[in-house]
Amino acid sequence: MMKDKIVTADEAIALIRDGDSVSCSGFVGIGTPEELIAALERRYFETQEPRDLTLVFAAAPGDGKERGLNRLAHEGLIKRAVGGHWGLVPKLAKLATDNLIQAYNLPLGTISHLYRDAAAHRAGSLTKVGLGTFVDPRNGGGKINARTSADLVRVMEIDGEEWLFYKAFPINVALIRGTTADPAGNITMEREALLLDAQAAAMAARNANGLVIAQVERIAASGSLDARSVVVPGVLVDCVVLAPQSAHPQTYGTSYNAAFSAEIRVPIDKIAAPVLDERKLIARRCAFELPLGGIINLGIGVPEVLGAVAAEERVLDHLTLTAEPGVIGGMPQGGLNFGAAVNTQALLHQNQQFDFYDGGGLDLACLGMAEVDRHGNVNVSRFGPRLAGAGGFINISQNARRLVFAGTFMNRGLKVAIEDGKPRIVKEGQTRKFVPAVEQVTFSGALAAVKGQSVLYVTERCVFRLTADGLQLTEVAPGIDVERDILTHMGFRPIIHDVAVMDARIYQARPMGLAGALLDLRLTDRLSYDAERNILFANFEGMAIRCADDIDSVRRVFSSLCSKVGRKLALIVNYDGFQLDESLTDVYFDMVAELQAKHYTTATRYTTSAFMRMKLGASLPSRNAAAHIFETHSEASAFLHRRPHAVVKAAA
Repeated sequence: MMKDKIVTADEAIALIRDGDSVSCSGFVGIGTPEELIAALERRYFETQEPRDLTLVFAAAPGDGKERGLNRLAHEGLIKRAVGGHWGLVPKLAKLATDNLIQAYNLPLGTISHLYRDAAAHRAGSLTKVGLGTFVDPRNGGGKINARTSADLVRVMEIDGEEWLFYKAFPINVALIRGTTADPAGNITMEREALLLDAQAAAMAARNANGLVIAQVERIAASGSLDARSVVVPGVLVDCVVLAPQSAHPQTYGTSYNAAFSAEIRVPIDKIAAPVLDERKLIARRCAFELPLGGIINLGIGVPEVLGAVAAEERVLDHLTLTAEPGVIGGMPQGGLNFGAAVNTQALLHQNQQFDFYDGGGLDLACLGMAEVDRHGNVNVSRFGPRLAGAGGFINISQNARRLVFAGTFMNRGLKVAIEDGKPRIVKEGQTRKFVPAVEQVTFSGALAAVKGQSVLYVTERCVFRLTADGLQLTEVAPGIDVERDILTHMGFRPIIHDVAVMDARIYQARPMGLAGALLDLRLTDRLSYDAERNILFANFEGMAIRCADDIDSVRRVFSSLCSKVGRKLALIVNYDGFQLDESLTDVYFDMVAELQAKHYTTATRYTTSAFMRMKLGASLPSRNAAAHIFETHSEASAFLHRRPHAVVKAAA
């Protein structure tokens, strides 16, 4: 007969032994098994057992005060802790910084991957994540205090390249959370906002002959669960604990929101726009870096506001926002709801998300910054006795194609007012953010400069860019005095050459019209003008025309460039992979014919798509626009060169 695995929290926790290595799921309050954690604390208070546990967590399961792993911050109960983010478990962090327990801070994504390594009995995880940061063994190896001596990270050279090897360690107990369980221990997560690493951690404990305890909010009859909905199969689970609703909120900020679990979609245009304060000013400047059609990660803090700005500016449909615990698409949330999102396209397991991130899947990441030095190094993880931890910051910042750090120019107490379209510093912050040397390197500016990574540092009053020689001041807000408002408050002098004025639209009360600006910028990047031959090359490969605004953008950008040239020119367009909404066909080709009659001596177009060649060939002649359509670039160019008068006449 099938074993009934449903027990009380106390019965399950009684199975944990002295010295066990206990992993605990949770991202802030999402997926945090509060009932199990409380039972473990209760048992320790009543019996002084178990003792000397090793606690493993990727993202800090805590609220920054009393809940989550803060409950387990007791000498004797915990001997060692390995965590990705510590900022929301300050009581546990204090044990670490007071040198009372052995403690490590490793990248969140790497800990997620170590669960899989432990499950498969692999030696560990080999990655470049952490090179040049405090996790690099040459800079401390992620050890938090003097009491911590064992090396979990080492440098390896493979084919002349440096890598970091993170040693795997056994997981004896996995504390996880789901929505529904049956008596056999099969776990579904239909009401959870995230999947996290529940499956990988359970597998790691099971394959170490350990113990898996799952907290759920409801019990289903045997055989009634859809096999495709089961996230953690019963063969991995030893005990199921039914928790009261008070110990099973969806997040620490929200008891339950059906949009967080994708039960419903919500109208984004009904979400209130953020107030125009210094945080929104920074987010607005960051918004000009958004790559339309790109995949983006938003970190905690000021970057959270960027999602709301994108929604207000009606550009969310052109972006795919993501959050590190596994969210793809939609609008990520902030505060104690951080990690959840509404209107998501998909949810990945956390370790899968970091596979994607580590492999360079992000077109842009916008992250916070607490300290920055002249070399572009950033610290978000350690400030004297305060241990914040890196979380997923190292994975994300090292591997995103483009990177924007966002934060106020000064810390503590800064107040900014907007007057006549300019920022005014009402009250200056009390501590510097731009310092001679950061206390801990969470992001290596030197490593990013060598790789040629594009990095900006955006504040409410100025913007810096990372160069091979260090930080360069590139933009200043209108009305801001460089010497008085910037250099006086820095611990070093940045490189200063030509400094531009930040876009005035950032400091206006109404929306910025960002959609049009980004569409134009995206299209401008696709154009290349050869003045010597008077030929304009347009790369429409993979471009999509989805709405009338897209067509208006094409008209504006082409008209602007051709007007600057001042004479008619020859055009070559790559239409490979081009997508045109059927309802916009007539409007689009009317615009193309208009531009051709006004600005081009001749135009050739090419695409490997027979369908698109047919469409172009049918649509242009009917509008009295010559249709020279080819399959390859070389054929299109050859045709142009067979008609030299088209170019020479224009250049004459």
